Amino acid sequence: MSDVNWRLAMRSLRRDLRAADVRALFIALVLAVAASTMIAFFLDRLERGLERQAGQMLGGDLVLEQRDPFSEELRERLENAGFVLSDQVDLVSMISRDGRFQPASIKAVDEVYPHYGASSVDFGNGTEQIASGPAPGEAWADPRLIELVEIELGDRVQVGQTELEITGIIEREADQSGGFSNFNPRLMINTADVEATGLVQEGSRIEFEILAAGPPEALEQVQGLLAELRRDGVEVRDVRVDRPQLGNALQRAESYLGLAGLAAVLLAGVAVAMSTRRYVERHLDTAALLRCFGASQRQLVTIFSLQLMGLALVAAVIGALLGLIGQAVLIWLLVSFLPMTLPPPGLMPLGLGVFTALAVLVGFAGPTLLRIKRVSALKVLRRELDPLPPSAWLVVGVASLVFGGLLWLYSGSLPLAIALLIGGAALLGVLWMISALLLSGLLRVVQRFSGSSEWSQALRLGGRQLARRRQAGLGQLLAFSVTFFAMAMIVLVRGDLLSTWQDQLPDNTPNYFAINIQPSERDPFDAAVSPRVETQSTLYPMVRGRVISINGQPPGDAVPPDARGDNSLRRELNLTWQSEVPEGNAVVAGEWFSPAQLGGDANSEEGNEEGSEGQGWMSAVEATRQAAPVPISVEDGLAERLGLGIGDEMTFSVGSDEITTQITSLRSLNWDSFQPNFFVIFPPGVLEQFGHSYITAFHLPETEQGLIRELITDFPGVSLLNVDAILGQVRDVLGQVTRAVELVLALVLLAGVSVLYAALTASLPVRAHESGLLRVFGAGSKMISRVQGAEYALLGFASGLMGAVLAELTTAALYIFLLDLTPRLHVGLWVFLPIGGAVLIGVIGHALSRGLRRQAPAASLGLLGEA
Repeated sequence: MSDVNWRLAMRSLRRDLRAADVRALFIALVLAVAASTMIAFFLDRLERGLERQAGQMLGGDLVLEQRDPFSEELRERLENAGFVLSDQVDLVSMISRDGRFQPASIKAVDEVYPHYGASSVDFGNGTEQIASGPAPGEAWADPRLIELVEIELGDRVQVGQTELEITGIIEREADQSGGFSNFNPRLMINTADVEATGLVQEGSRIEFEILAAGPPEALEQVQGLLAELRRDGVEVRDVRVDRPQLGNALQRAESYLGLAGLAAVLLAGVAVAMSTRRYVERHLDTAALLRCFGASQRQLVTIFSLQLMGLALVAAVIGALLGLIGQAVLIWLLVSFLPMTLPPPGLMPLGLGVFTALAVLVGFAGPTLLRIKRVSALKVLRRELDPLPPSAWLVVGVASLVFGGLLWLYSGSLPLAIALLIGGAALLGVLWMISALLLSGLLRVVQRFSGSSEWSQALRLGGRQLARRRQAGLGQLLAFSVTFFAMAMIVLVRGDLLSTWQDQLPDNTPNYFAINIQPSERDPFDAAVSPRVETQSTLYPMVRGRVISINGQPPGDAVPPDARGDNSLRRELNLTWQSEVPEGNAVVAGEWFSPAQLGGDANSEEGNEEGSEGQGWMSAVEATRQAAPVPISVEDGLAERLGLGIGDEMTFSVGSDEITTQITSLRSLNWDSFQPNFFVIFPPGVLEQFGHSYITAFHLPETEQGLIRELITDFPGVSLLNVDAILGQVRDVLGQVTRAVELVLALVLLAGVSVLYAALTASLPVRAHESGLLRVFGAGSKMISRVQGAEYALLGFASGLMGAVLAELTTAALYIFLLDLTPRLHVGLWVFLPIGGAVLIGVIGHALSRGLRRQAPAASLGLLGEA
């Protein structure tokens, strides 16, 4: 019997492919699979490629750093996980030549360096791109060291106990970092020469690093090991932590692309549900005939399930191939913009696409298909014996569970899937009531039109037709509203993401940091820089201090286990003092320093220079003597990592003194701004007595590059850090993410159109019957055309208005809880979406109904049984 069922199902499927509802169902499934596989392919390849390029800034996919050499056991565990390792040693020493001495940050690299990218080095014949470090016995210097020590290519410099030949000038390092750990001029050497320098001694300022490169699976495999290393005090870095400018953008892009994929699948699911409803209604007579010929309920379900499963498999194969081809086309279109080779596609997205098609079919079509099981054989003679449709809550419930499972699969977050399901169920009930009120109100307004023009009459008749089919109209309004909402939401999020990324790195973003500006140089340096730069940040005072206790306990005992390896506990922090909240900061908990804490004369950092100790807050020595904690403001991210809150105490070692402080406020920072930022801020009158320097950031235009040479000559002790290369890399990655976002948007719009097509196709028999009745009562083709256009336009206007409400509320929630963006009102949405909905639904519906208007009344009335 199974062979008979299969033959019947396939024969019926071939015949049904000519029907509009089956075509709509097929298109919706193809779009669902194509969207899911294309986004899965593209997102997987692009994410791995972008993270690899972003990892170039760190030197690898994973960077480990500590003050002692790493054990061979650790190296073996990393290599067994699939990583390729490169050793690097960072130290500070004096460089000398012909009696000239200069402190320099020395970076020793091995033969594996770099994992990604290439360094720009001038060997005397112009800048070259070279994917290696200097050979043993050679060294490369940056332009600032060349200037300060007056070195030329071929000269030999003294590094510790050995001499090295300068063979290259580094314009840009392959793994250039934007941190402030290397304030001095740079010198790159080979690790083979480190021992000969004699600089690796007990107590030396030295850091050993392992730069590891490997596939994402390798990183997942060592997560447990990394947790152990953090607890042991090893610094573990990756692009999302060490490069927040890129980490935030990548995280938001992944969230958006995943959201776009889910929106496309949801829209395709709605189209499948609407197409299946029409499909089942058309086949009730066929099912009744089969019951007359002895078919059981189980056989009916089997035959029609096989038919739909066959359709789903064909759609899945075609959609998966389209997704594979589509992502290849996207990569081909972007190849000139992507300075990287993306990894090849895997097989997982293909399987995911096929599974998506089957899940969408079962979840959105399954409950409706059960109507066929309950059909009676007497329906052949009596049309009123149609089986009752399944409960709307059953259809919605099953679809929600399936969509929730897909959401869990795509996002990997079960709490997020559950929260969205519960919220969606509650929202659906509210939407049903609001939609009913909105539709009723709109119909009342239309019926009050008193004009005698043909368009006024058409609006009234169109409104009456909607009123007669209120439940069907309400279902279509909800379907169209969800469609417009999903399309608008994706467009809005895309626009706000692009605005955020563009605002993140404006043209005048600081490209130089000036560090180690002494108090006596503060005013002369500011006078030399300010007139020649486009933008400049405040000159912030800076003191170095180390956290030595938290709430009276050693830091390692007071913080959560995962935070014991936090870099803020292993090194000295840059501390500053301010009387007002710095630009780009916002107090999120507690209160900023009160006037009593600031003191009567402590109104600004400029008023608290040498000789002013004791003004403002009591001096550190006095505070210690009186056991009065000094109020401080702490960055909220650091507080979260260390488990700190308002009222907690931290003791800092500054110079030879200890300062006990109490957290009185937490601040959020704009880490994306390339401005000086500080984890801890003191009130004026506490740190001034300690040796301090100043830091500032400024944007130097190309026409003023000569200023750098002047500053090096006039202020030899000031360290100038050029971050142009980092800005360029960040802009490259953000540009690529932007193009990916724009291209994926087209898939969601196509899925939205499929819903409109399926919904309007499903309602054609009803409208055919109504147009036949209008013809019987004397209406002409023009009048029928206007009535149908008015009905579609009213439905589109109400759907667009509801979609605007949904989009505004949902995007606000997404910005707050998922994308970390600031919510805002989109005024244009409330104008464009209702009008655009009226035009779009009106045009598409009017075009699809064109054939009905040409039918004879008898042919149209003959569709009554299918209505």
